[in-house]
Amino acid sequence: MSRRPFVAGNWKMHRTPSETGPFVAELLGGLPEAADVAVCVPFTSIAAAVAAAEGSPLRVYAQNMHQLPQGPYTGEVSPPMLVDAGADGVLLGHSERRQLFNETDEALRLKIESAHDAGLEVIFAVGETAEQRESGETEAVLLRQIETAYEGLSVERIAQTTIAYEPVWAIGTGTTATPELAQEAHAYIRSLLPQSARGAVRIQYGGSMKPENAAELLAQPDIDGGLIGGASLEAQSFLAIVAAAAQA
Repeated sequence: MSRRPFVAGNWKMHRTPSETGPFVAELLGGLPEAADVAVCVPFTSIAAAVAAAEGSPLRVYAQNMHQLPQGPYTGEVSPPMLVDAGADGVLLGHSERRQLFNETDEALRLKIESAHDAGLEVIFAVGETAEQRESGETEAVLLRQIETAYEGLSVERIAQTTIAYEPVWAIGTGTTATPELAQEAHAYIRSLLPQSARGAVRIQYGGSMKPENAAELLAQPDIDGGLIGGASLEAQSFLAIVAAAAQA
């Protein structure tokens, strides 16, 4: 099955609403027809990004959400709130959420289900730390993350969920997994999915993909795009990665 490339820029805690509109406008001038593109923006910038992207194929994602539709959870944002703000989807399970905010695989299982219930698209991030890779635990970590988060999830929803493989040791370090290492991890992740969903699931690479290495990574058979951090904050760098995905 041919999978359409999908590149998402994770802005993290960058860009105010007033900065978001002009930046999105700059991106719109360079979007190719042969790839799907999204920006994962801070909560406060969702409305500005949605307004700037109106009428274009650019998708707007949040970077997190609570699993419940409402309740006494100070500081949290619910799936219906994201939908009402115009968001197309949500990024769940980013390594910074796991490491800095103690997000668990069990919590992510609830969030993934709730996001789908609300009609939101989902990018689900998985990946191992340097210590886990060095101790030979990469496959065990990926197995646990996916099995736990996908427990009870229908095959249809698994097929609709994009996975982002983030080797945590490569995020923000400038270190990138070799194309061979990345492909090995992506192929293993795909092998964990139900047989009927494997061909449909898009798996992004999320470990310091840059214009310089994007084409080589995206040429691998199980790498279907990228979840881009630092390079997504510079329009031309991000668009260069998007162009490489469109040509892969």
